[in-house]
Amino acid sequence: MTLSTTDVKILALLQNDARMTNQSVADSIGLSASPCWRKIRKLEEDEVIQGYRAVLNRRKIGLAVMVFVRVTIDSHSESEAKKFEEEVAALEDVVACYSIGGDADFLLQVVARDLDSYADFAMSVVRRLPGIKEMQSMFVLKEIKPLVSYPIKK
Repeated sequence: MTLSTTDVKILALLQNDARMTNQSVADSIGLSASPCWRKIRKLEEDEVIQGYRAVLNRRKIGLAVMVFVRVTIDSHSESEAKKFEEEVAALEDVVACYSIGGDADFLLQVVARDLDSYADFAMSVVRRLPGIKEMQSMFVLKEIKPLVSYPIKK
């Protein structure tokens, strides 16, 4: 899909503040309200915009610990990998999961109240996932640049 210059401007504005009104977006990019609304609607229909959310401060909601967990699974059959993916997707404490290349198969991003909560989750939930051969926890000491938006270039 090719994005127009106007699309790029709209996406940059909405990533920065998804609560902007259509009129504010239109004014910011020099477009009238109706064409702006149609462009935003098209971006939603094309699933370039997949939703709108509030960005939360995890510490203020009691999630002081963030951990990246590298997981290696025993079998690389499609059915085993799919089963693992389905079970991970259902875990609330896993906020992101990626299939990766290299010396591990998956990278999980996990949040927890504290180290004890994470330890309990890791030992009683993650270690019990189907096909786990090995896991390695990497604790986030400081968030330098958390994901807020994607770079959008024309």
